[in-house]
Amino acid sequence: MLINLVQNHAMVISGAILLIAYVLIATEKIQKSVVALVGASLTMLIGLLPFHDSVNADGCRYIRYVFDYIEFDVIFLLVGMMIIVHITGKSGVFKWMALELLKMTKGYPKLVLFALAAFTAVASAFLDNVTTVVLIMPVTFVIARELDCDPVPFLITEVLASNIGGTATLIGDPPNIIIGAKAGLSFMDFVNELTLIVTIIFAVCISILIFMFRKSLNANEEKMSQIANIDNSKTITDNKLMLRAIITLALVILGFITHDITHIPAYVFAAAGASFLLIFENPKEIYKDVEWLTIFFFIGLFIIIGGFEANGGINFLADKLIDLTKGSLDAAAMLILWGSGILSGIVDNIPYTATMAPLIAEVQHTMPYAGTGHHPLWWALSLGACLGGNLTIIGAAANVIVSETSAIKGYPISFIRFMKYGALVTFISLALSSVYLYLKYLK
Repeated sequence: MLINLVQNHAMVISGAILLIAYVLIATEKIQKSVVALVGASLTMLIGLLPFHDSVNADGCRYIRYVFDYIEFDVIFLLVGMMIIVHITGKSGVFKWMALELLKMTKGYPKLVLFALAAFTAVASAFLDNVTTVVLIMPVTFVIARELDCDPVPFLITEVLASNIGGTATLIGDPPNIIIGAKAGLSFMDFVNELTLIVTIIFAVCISILIFMFRKSLNANEEKMSQIANIDNSKTITDNKLMLRAIITLALVILGFITHDITHIPAYVFAAAGASFLLIFENPKEIYKDVEWLTIFFFIGLFIIIGGFEANGGINFLADKLIDLTKGSLDAAAMLILWGSGILSGIVDNIPYTATMAPLIAEVQHTMPYAGTGHHPLWWALSLGACLGGNLTIIGAAANVIVSETSAIKGYPISFIRFMKYGALVTFISLALSSVYLYLKYLK
């Protein structure tokens, strides 16, 4: 009887598990990784996802099973970069970078915040968002400590800037990779079409964030003066380690950038770099600094969302978005933009984009576009799916990494506190994107 109930109402049950998990994560009554793992266990126990491959009479696999829904490339990328960053940080190079940045900005917290945001946004356009925030977080904590400031305003601004900057290129955010493959869009297509609007969104949103955080961005004049003239010549504590780690990190980043040429996934370069550096270290000590709570949170969340996707939940939501347009290109573009933005702040934007892409490929033939360039529905999906990740603390992988690391460091970022800023930035981003799409494609 229970099996029949689950089979007949699988989409509703999987959706309920996902909703309850999000509510528990938002209320923070139970640690996020525990919520995710309990939800994942329930998803598997009641049979919402198969445990193993299913094959037909010809021996061909035709049903995805539980491990297909876990994004192991994300997991290996996270673990690899965490190891590389921790080993690199042991040399003192991150503190050296932080102090140099402080000297350049004369220690003014508002200038420091802008500089960190700009660096994060530009880096995220060429690197994975998660990689970028993993690289910048150690620098941020050093800067906050030197200025005797709360690091949370810096961290929130950085992660929001990361999701904005990652929207600008084909490789900046996973949804763009999916869209590029399905629509046949190149790296330069994304640069030509999205760089202008992403730059405008960044400038407007960061200016607003600096204003909102202005009371937290204060430092003692004497301390600022001391910092501006600080001696940074002895900050590097191990030159051999620094050289080895920096060269490895540079090669890993080069591997990310040259993915279109080598076709080697980013996580392979991250794992290779981490493995090489571990040769010279005590692995047990290094493994202790991997954020395992974050890793297990991702694994559990992937399985929960996989259950919802496998039972038609995401397809159902995507179909409703398309049906509501009633054949109007203007309505379709705005609905996809805002719908994607809102849903991507709640549901992982990778499976969502993977579901929406083939639907847009089909619907674009029923909504002809007479203008020049690529169909605007693709850009609506890209802007919505990528920028919507700023809505909540679980809207994007980078958000989760920053919040978990900050909590471990003693500076928890609550779901509500993040959303206070994330929701505003998302609304402004989508509003500016709406104007851009209308003026360039729909007018």
